[in-house]
Amino acid sequence: MKTRISIPATAKKGDILNIKTLASHPMHSGFRRDAIGALVPRDIINIFRCEYQGQLVFEAEFGPGTAANPFLSFHLRADERGNVAFIWIDQQGERTEELRFLDIVDDEH
Repeated sequence: MKTRISIPATAKKGDILNIKTLASHPMHSGFRRDAIGALVPRDIINIFRCEYQGQLVFEAEFGPGTAANPFLSFHLRADERGNVAFIWIDQQGERTEELRFLDIVDDEH
């Protein structure tokens, strides 16, 4: 699955960051029919997780009513430099994971 993630590369300690993700996925519900009338098999992302330094900071569960190419926007407080993991898990258990490094910069006042 192809993903897009918007997260700043740097932040000041304590900053609240707006994180955005998009997964390119058809999210077939299993109820739609194709051109010849056959049911299109169900194919959905079940779970999205975001972990910051190994700690779960955001989780979403999707169902068959979720639109194709699910987009999420959520907030994260920048406490320390480290990895932010973005994890999508589909109904077959296939896992797509992307990592981004968040660097904390000094407040220059």
